[in-house]
Amino acid sequence: MYSMRLFISFSLFSFGLLAEDINTITPAEKKTGWQSLFDGKDINKQWRNIGKDNVTGKGWVVRDGVLIKQQGVPAGNLITRRTWTNYEFAWEWKLGRKGNNGIKYMVLEKRGAIGHEYQMIDDRFWEKSQLSLTGTFYAVLPRDVKLAEPVRIDKWNQSRIKVDGTKVEHWLNGEKILSYTLGSERVLTGVAKSKFKRFPGFGKKVTGHILITDHKDECWFRNLKIRVLD
Repeated sequence: MYSMRLFISFSLFSFGLLAEDINTITPAEKKTGWQSLFDGKDINKQWRNIGKDNVTGKGWVVRDGVLIKQQGVPAGNLITRRTWTNYEFAWEWKLGRKGNNGIKYMVLEKRGAIGHEYQMIDDRFWEKSQLSLTGTFYAVLPRDVKLAEPVRIDKWNQSRIKVDGTKVEHWLNGEKILSYTLGSERVLTGVAKSKFKRFPGFGKKVTGHILITDHKDECWFRNLKIRVLD
């Protein structure tokens, strides 16, 4: 009986630690170069509204360690304060029914909120558009695989983008769902068929910002982290 009580107490204690460790970097992660891009309190430390010095959009709020894009409240796109070349960017996110958002990368501020977008969306309402599903290179490339697990709605999803030289990978809930080569015929053909064809160099390697989009739908973010690749 004592052992069972000890086990239950330890389990609850461990669960509490996990809850408290949201938006932190573990010692193991630190050893492999991961760094936090959101401390659960002040979004201004690592992010700002595009074209601004700080986050000024009222639609962005931090609540209980979670960055929330509020439903229907103007917020403006957020970009990282620094630019990145070769990296892995990971984050957790949650959308409601029919929700839509996205993470863009290789964003050049001089051309606005334009970048390669990792789509985040309630797939059930977009099945006919293979270039708009979660994890696609939005409007350019579809996913390489059929998802082993559907996108979680009203529950947390884990995503990751890896940019290493000209190689790019999109991951969702532990599964690699898309890989492509920057500047390849496959990518440039997709760009030529998309609305991004009017942006010179789109689809090729650039050093740029990471951007969190301002869509009208509510979206939750936590555990935003990045590591630079040599």
